Amino acid sequence: MQSGKRTNTAGKPVSNQILLSTSDSDYNSLRPHLEYISLPNHRILHEAGRLEFAYFPNRGLISLVVVMKDGGTAEAGIVGKKGFTGIPAAVGLNRSTLQAVVQITGDGFRVAVGALQKILESASHLQLILSRYAVVQGMQVAQTAACNRLHDVEQRLARWLPMVQDRVDSEALPITHDFLATMLGTDRPSVSVAAGVLQRKKLIEYTRGAVKIVNRKKLEDSACECYEVIRQYDADFALK
Repeated sequence: MQSGKRTNTAGKPVSNQILLSTSDSDYNSLRPHLEYISLPNHRILHEAGRLEFAYFPNRGLISLVVVMKDGGTAEAGIVGKKGFTGIPAAVGLNRSTLQAVVQITGDGFRVAVGALQKILESASHLQLILSRYAVVQGMQVAQTAACNRLHDVEQRLARWLPMVQDRVDSEALPITHDFLATMLGTDRPSVSVAAGVLQRKKLIEYTRGAVKIVNRKKLEDSACECYEVIRQYDADFALK
């Protein structure tokens, strides 16, 4: 089976880069357990707590969110077609401290955690890929935490938008100011001010419910150092 033409047993095509990049033998072990699912906007894939499934998106964007007791939220990481959710399952754990919620509609596959862990006992190449991804995601989460603490909202927004575009391959991102405020750990007025500054600089265009990146290079230049650090982590993980 050619990795670029993979499907699950129901014939649904695979676009997730991890699933496309693992060895044929490991993929064939995993294939019967890949359940195709749609990923509608705002669907919660799992709450903090026990994990039942790992998710491998083909399209769309999943946010990994910290939820506090008072209901406050902040994004810790984002997952697109190059990654997966349910990282603890890849290292033998069954619980997560993060909520996973779909922020841009897409589709993909899910695998029961028990089945994935059983397969990983003999799927050494897949285990290596998932472990590498887990380490890179952890470094990105740490960088995001520092960014949210030390950099202003305009810089963080200029960092976040290219990160999302890297994962969804689209100039237009269907996101609202309310959503951006949640993801950046701030309030809506602060996001509106920051987005207004970037729009006046002609780096983005904002219409109701969507942001369009119009000058990617200058947007990156307006971001804090964290975008380049996280981009380098992505490059280090890049699957060959």
